[in-house]
Formats: sequence, structure tokens, C-alpha cells
Amino acid sequence: MKFDKLYEGKLIKRYKRFLADIKLDNDEIITAHVPNSGAMTSCIEENCPVWVSFHDNPKRKLKYTLELTKIDDNLICTNTNVANKIAIEAIKNGTIKELQGYDILKSEQKYGKNSRIDILLENENSDKKCYIEVKSVSLKLKDSLAFPDAVTARGTKHLNELRQMVKQGHRAIMLYVIQRTDEEDFRIAKEIDPKYYETFKEAKKDNVEILVYKSTIDLNEIYISKSKLLK
Repeated sequence: MKFDKLYEGKLIKRYKRFLADIKLDNDEIITAHVPNSGAMTSCIEENCPVWVSFHDNPKRKLKYTLELTKIDDNLICTNTNVANKIAIEAIKNGTIKELQGYDILKSEQKYGKNSRIDILLENENSDKKCYIEVKSVSLKLKDSLAFPDAVTARGTKHLNELRQMVKQGHRAIMLYVIQRTDEEDFRIAKEIDPKYYETFKEAKKDNVEILVYKSTIDLNEIYISKSKLLK
């Protein structure tokens, strides 16, 4: 996925979760939308380099969107909306080999209890479907990259709904997309959300498939490039 033109700056502060004050390289102070509801631990800090996109849309209150940050020389895509886009791209171009062989790809389809599955794969001649939930990974701990970065009741709900899809005879996938350039292994952050961790283990026992893929990121584009093992 190609980024729109990016403008470099330094973070002044992030606040109210979805807002960030940034000083651009031309010394202009702007407020950017932060498309990330998480804690953003380890991927944003005062005075860190950031890159924003500009959108001259009269319907938008904020013209800038935070896209990338840099911590310890590693680029991080903090826009969680990107994960679904590059996952779909990687399925279509064959990068995610485990998800090939389907005729139809749909996104944001209703399922479970008042939920929408990120990606649904189908074949015209089969009733068996493949439900894919995508999670953006941006947390770095001392020994690894990890998910989640905060307690996530919604994430736990998604795991349980995937379990139900398997019980109904379908295929269910939890796809973790690493959106930073660090090379550490990936794991589930038990110390942050023990309930999610336990539900994750139960989901694996119930044959929910776990896929972990890493992104390649530069100032022009981001794309899923290779699979990683779960630690």
C-alpha cells in the first residue's frame, strides 16, 4: 500500500486518544487525527519523529492524519486502519499462502453477536467459509513484540466468535499484522490482559488458526512481507 504524501515533524503530545499536536519541519504547529484507540505504548513519545498525511476534505475537521512514528530507529505504522488494507492486498497477491484458493473476498461482513468480520473468504461451490479477524501489532516489550497493548474485551469477544465459527463447520483465522520494523519475536501479552491470553489458548485448542505476518515499512509504502513464528 502506497502512502499519500507524508510530511515530517516532531510529536509535541498525544491527548484524548485521537488527537496529537505536532510541530512540522516548517515550524507549523498542527493537530492531527490519531487513528489508533490503543495505549500506543512503545510507539509514541514526546519529541519523537512522526509523519502525517494531509487530506483537503471539507468534511474533515482535522486535515492531518498521523501515519508513522520512529522509535529507536524503527518505523512504526500507528494507523490501525492500515492492517486490514495490507492484509487484503497480501491475500490477493499471494503473500499469505495459507489463505489462497478462494474465489470470493469480502470485507466488513456481519457475523456473531453484533460484530463484523474483517475479511470473509468463500468459494462458489462450497458452504464452508473462512473468517479472518485482523489485529494490528505495534507494542514492543523488552523481549518481544506483543498483542494486546491494553485490556481488550472486544478482542476477547472476537476470539470467542471465531471459536463459534469453527464449531459451525467453518474455518477461522486470527491474523496478527506486525506494523513496525523491529525484528523481535511475537507473543501474546499475558501480563497485560490475562483473560485475552487464556481465551487465545482456548481458541487454539478449538482449532482457530493463528497467523503472524510482518510488514515492510518505509516512507513510501507499507506491505506484508513475511510470516513470523508465535513465541
